[in-house]
Amino acid sequence: MYFAGVDIAKRRHELCVIDDSGDILLQLPVENTKRGFEKLLTAFRTKQLTNQNVRFCLEATGHYWIALYCQLKEHEFSVDVVNPIQSDALRNLYIRKTKTDQKDSFILADLLRLGRATSTQLASETVLKLQTLSRMRFEFVSQIGGLKNKVIGILDRIFPEYPGCFSDVFIKTSRELLKQYSSPEELAEVDLTELSDFLREHSRGRIGMDRAERIQNLARGTFGISIAIDAFTLELRLLLQQIEFIEEQIKEIEDAIDQVMEEMRPSDETPYRHVIETIPGIGPVLAAAIIGEVGDITRFKNAKALVAFAGIDATIRASGQFEGTRNRMSKRGSPVLRHSLWLAAVSARRFNPKFKEYYDTKRAQGKHPNVVTGAIARKLAHLIFALWTDNRPFDPNYKWTAGSTN
Repeated sequence: MYFAGVDIAKRRHELCVIDDSGDILLQLPVENTKRGFEKLLTAFRTKQLTNQNVRFCLEATGHYWIALYCQLKEHEFSVDVVNPIQSDALRNLYIRKTKTDQKDSFILADLLRLGRATSTQLASETVLKLQTLSRMRFEFVSQIGGLKNKVIGILDRIFPEYPGCFSDVFIKTSRELLKQYSSPEELAEVDLTELSDFLREHSRGRIGMDRAERIQNLARGTFGISIAIDAFTLELRLLLQQIEFIEEQIKEIEDAIDQVMEEMRPSDETPYRHVIETIPGIGPVLAAAIIGEVGDITRFKNAKALVAFAGIDATIRASGQFEGTRNRMSKRGSPVLRHSLWLAAVSARRFNPKFKEYYDTKRAQGKHPNVVTGAIARKLAHLIFALWTDNRPFDPNYKWTAGSTN
């Protein structure tokens, strides 16, 4: 049997094939193109290497490995994909801790030869859709957070009193007001009745003259700067427009997610699309993100493995007689899954009676909110694993086995 390791890169991969003894049979650069793959097949034919006597090991570097993986599978090669963390750990076993593409391809082949590679399969089309859409949504939501921080930064300079005028600077009424009257000077000079009517129209009658008077008085006495106002107000309007544009795109993504989730509905009579949607705190969007990142739940041998994959397990610091007491979340694994479980935990601590009781108890004991929320996220991961594995919807009266959510 021969073992082929491929160090993945954007434009050119590095291939190394070794035999059962670990001796190198072939080393070859492989362009990430159709022509490059055909060159690989030609080299294999020269060495009498086939899909019957060669196994491949690829490192899941970004998304660059997927095209090669699909080509190899189409040609019926056996392919294992390893997490970069796993290959890094093996690299440290070698005496000379150098890193080159050729050496890394050898290490991957050796990892396979030694039987230390964990077999991984490309996700199903449905799961891949959910993963792609959820990651895109995650990125867009993050972008909006950055844009909102920039808006607040501008207001801090030109009109620092403004955020106190509304419960949230970014509610619809506030946004429309800032787009129409972007500077405190404009708010100070506008007719008070006109300002009141504007607020009443965009708030559907909830805000009127009292708020208009307050905003105008603050604008007239603002402590904000008076230089470069034109530049700041232009930036403010454009940022608000950009936020609204991305929000429309997020809505489009969520509609697409909803359609894909419908493909997973067991039957027309079933009220849920997936069992994890039945867990209080996990709505369709979070369920889609979790499914997209987890893929096949059977690839995790237990709930602790799922917790570790999400990176919400605690780091352990111990040496000799010393054992650390201030352990932190490891944050190694899928950031989208970790973020989704965290949001689900925040929701669960409010709407799930069992988790709410747990949260209130731990807070009364003096635990930090983030520490308790992290613990709830881990419990949710255990619950997700149990329900998903058994294909059983959530039942608040179900008797959990000892340690099932610890």
